[in-house]
Amino acid sequence: MDIINILPDSVANQIAAGEVVDRPAGAVKELLENAMDAGATQIDLVVKDAGRTLIQVVDNGSGMSDSDARICFERHATSKIHRADDLFDIHTMGFRGEALASIAAIAQVELRTRLHGSELGTTVVIEGSHIVSQQPTACPTGTSLSVKNLFFNVPARRNFLKKDSVELSHIEEVFRRVSLIHYDLGFTFTSNGKTLYDLKSGTLLQRITGLYGTAYKERMYAVEEQTDLVRIKGFVSRPEFSRRTRGEQYLFVNGRYIKHPLLSAAVEKAYGDLLPDHCYPSYFIGLEVDPSRIDVNIHPTKTEVKFVDEHALFAILRSAVKRSLGQFSLATELSFDTPEEFNIAPAPKDYMPPQPKISYNPGYNPFRASSSQNRIKFEEPDYTTQPETPALPEYQPETRRLQSITNSCIQVQNRYIVTPLSSGLAIIDQQRAHERILFDRISNSEYRIQNSQALLFPVNCTFSAADAEMLGELIPDLKQYGFEIAALNQTTFVVTATPADLKDSDLQPLLEQLLNDYKASTLQKFNNRNKSLSASLARQMAVKAGTALEQEQMQQLVADLFACPMADTAPSGKKIITIVKPEELLK
Repeated sequence: MDIINILPDSVANQIAAGEVVDRPAGAVKELLENAMDAGATQIDLVVKDAGRTLIQVVDNGSGMSDSDARICFERHATSKIHRADDLFDIHTMGFRGEALASIAAIAQVELRTRLHGSELGTTVVIEGSHIVSQQPTACPTGTSLSVKNLFFNVPARRNFLKKDSVELSHIEEVFRRVSLIHYDLGFTFTSNGKTLYDLKSGTLLQRITGLYGTAYKERMYAVEEQTDLVRIKGFVSRPEFSRRTRGEQYLFVNGRYIKHPLLSAAVEKAYGDLLPDHCYPSYFIGLEVDPSRIDVNIHPTKTEVKFVDEHALFAILRSAVKRSLGQFSLATELSFDTPEEFNIAPAPKDYMPPQPKISYNPGYNPFRASSSQNRIKFEEPDYTTQPETPALPEYQPETRRLQSITNSCIQVQNRYIVTPLSSGLAIIDQQRAHERILFDRISNSEYRIQNSQALLFPVNCTFSAADAEMLGELIPDLKQYGFEIAALNQTTFVVTATPADLKDSDLQPLLEQLLNDYKASTLQKFNNRNKSLSASLARQMAVKAGTALEQEQMQQLVADLFACPMADTAPSGKKIITIVKPEELLK
């Protein structure tokens, strides 16, 4: 009995859709790339309910004929590939011919398109791979493709979608990846009737600031290199603006976003020791390579590629970034302009400077004995008493109770505080200890409200559209911590007050990191936003490793730590204190 069957096209397309369109962001990527391949100069993205209800991409590209509008939904229908050799000479974004067929298999699709020079266009309506209608229509030149009710006929896959905020963040990331490197095109992004981005064509730096805020203009160093093998052009962040996550790291090859661990490592290695521990640079780098030297057809989403000369590319990219860091960081440190205090105007002709006058006391005799009234009295310090220092409270990790036997502390490598206890030596990580202290303080609602300080000069902070929307939602929560923040416009906020424990901090990167931490922690460790915000603020406000502390500061830090209910564990879950027992010291 025969058991092998040929799958119907509709089923095969749904299977292919699982590889190409696993979530709304996948459909957005394919539609944006098709619009660029059509030669569009303006592309508009509209989504509703994070793509569940509607994904629409409108472009002013070449448009399609009546027959092309119909056949483009067939599987493996493509205008870019004609023979196998073409796979190794790819100059377009899409070429597999699976995108529209896959999307049409799992959604209700409406295509409206018109060629330049044609009086009428065509409207095609498809539901689950079945053509509902095709008819002439009046429409603008170019193409408008609407994807409605994604996964309407695959409920199991629809149930696996995350909440709207998560799916929208994935769509926004796809939009950034596409629009970043194609800075010569105009893009808009509208979600639920609200315009998140309105990007005009311009330079790469203008596109970066359009997506991430004007503050990035001062944070970037340009990278440029030209060799026979590759052309490199982009920007890397200054070391002092490194981040704790790898979120803003973008590599592009021939206009296509890629993930390549070796090339990413080349950029990070170029920084060497310039980066703080556990921090990563931001970079936006485009590479142009001969298409015959790369293979982009190893993954359905085309984000993974193989290079023939990857080790040579590694060396060239690392060298280019390293030279950029050295060149621009040195230029900011050295200035060959004449300082204003030395910019003295020349004297007029025939000018004679006046003779200096000397004033002195003719009756002064340094050898004459001084009177007791004019003699300075030096007092010997009293070494019999010592200044009072706060006694250390008992430390109780878990069920053990350790009594401190002395008040003295020493600092090791400006990172650890060592203090004797009755059971040995306590080695304390000063940053994690301060994080625990601050976390316990600012988690207390009464303490948060009472500890706010007004800024002498208000500070303006600018964010990307999505981050600005998130910050707007968090303003009531941040107010409880002592922040006073108000929106000036859609992407700019003014800060007029901060928590009292926040000393001399740059508010722009602090709020940016707070938003990044909030995005990550709300999905992982913490179940409510207050704990997430408390942990993020405590980490940023804490004294950092590498900071030298005075004896009184160390004693106070140890005393405050031992007063915490969970003194041995930081909010991140990492260990704060290590006890070295006497028998271990004897060894």
